[in-house]
Amino acid sequence: MGIKGLNALVKENAPGAIIASEMKSLFGRKIAIDASMCLYQFLIAVRQQDGNMLTNESGETTSHLMGFFYRTIRMVNNGIKPCYVFDGKPPVLKGGELEKRLKRREDAEKKAEEMKETGTVEELQKFERRTVRVTKQQNEEAKELLKYMGIPFVEAPCEAEAQCAELSKSGKVYGAASEDMDTLCYSPAHFLRNVTAAEARKLKIEEFDIKKVLEGFEMDINTFVDLCILLGCDYCETIKGIGPVTALKLIKEHKNIENIIKSIEDNPKSKYIIPENWPYKEARELFLNPDVLKGEDVDLKWTEPDVEGLIDFMVKRNGFNEQRIRDGATKLSKSLKGGTQGRLDGFFKVTAKSPNEKKRGKDDSGKKSAKKQKNRK
Repeated sequence: MGIKGLNALVKENAPGAIIASEMKSLFGRKIAIDASMCLYQFLIAVRQQDGNMLTNESGETTSHLMGFFYRTIRMVNNGIKPCYVFDGKPPVLKGGELEKRLKRREDAEKKAEEMKETGTVEELQKFERRTVRVTKQQNEEAKELLKYMGIPFVEAPCEAEAQCAELSKSGKVYGAASEDMDTLCYSPAHFLRNVTAAEARKLKIEEFDIKKVLEGFEMDINTFVDLCILLGCDYCETIKGIGPVTALKLIKEHKNIENIIKSIEDNPKSKYIIPENWPYKEARELFLNPDVLKGEDVDLKWTEPDVEGLIDFMVKRNGFNEQRIRDGATKLSKSLKGGTQGRLDGFFKVTAKSPNEKKRGKDDSGKKSAKKQKNRK
């Protein structure tokens, strides 16, 4: 779900924290990508002309395989070194959100059945997309494909977004890519959106700098996380009646959720009602101290694709066109062979001059100028 209304608030309060650019601007960057988010995207977006998912001869879905194969190649062709991070076991606190998602899926399945009798093709497809569920088999198939492609992946102990952020914070990768705004709560050095979006060719990559986000809001990460909990996250309910504008106003005034709760409880005329047994402290802990593999303990390696492994898996087992898979493998090999060329900003660093150095520079410049004028005379 992400954080409700956070994107709009960041654009309004910290516009300088966001850079919109083409994918090629990430040339030379290593990027950690939320693979679990990608699986949903590909299963929803990668379809046949009739709107149905791609399948092999056995009737098994292959939309996710096509998505991973071609979107990864596109990134690599733009000089990016992607690594994928898969979700582990969801935190207990997320159980309520998962139950809601299950209920919505069941409702969508009922609607889809109704649309088969009374609705249009477009209406049927709309509800069918809402019934999409990623299976354990599809997760394993995606990992197997990435192995043959020579692209590294990480199995997170818990939330994929948190693990992506940890890899970014530790310097293992440049940024964390996901569509969920809650990734910002885990403090990645750089947060990237639209990297694997269905309309990625048409959309600009949005890059969020967490330091500039916090500067724009005039908050530290603890206060920012409390704001996000107030806005609405996957881990707990919100205070009914508090929307994005009010949440920001309250957190600016009271600094944390404890003080907000106290102000509400001390005001008998307050219209806000605190949820019973509200686990905001546990949610805060999940954001500030998530269960992740430490960056220094993760080894990321990009290797030559296993062409014959790809042919066996994609062509023989899943019915893809052999020539297209071979062409894709050639592009991968060409881009990954020998590693991605480094960026110029990785070699040069701008250092600030000390006051004495600046003064000395001016004096030297002045002397040269005076000497030149003397020679002219």
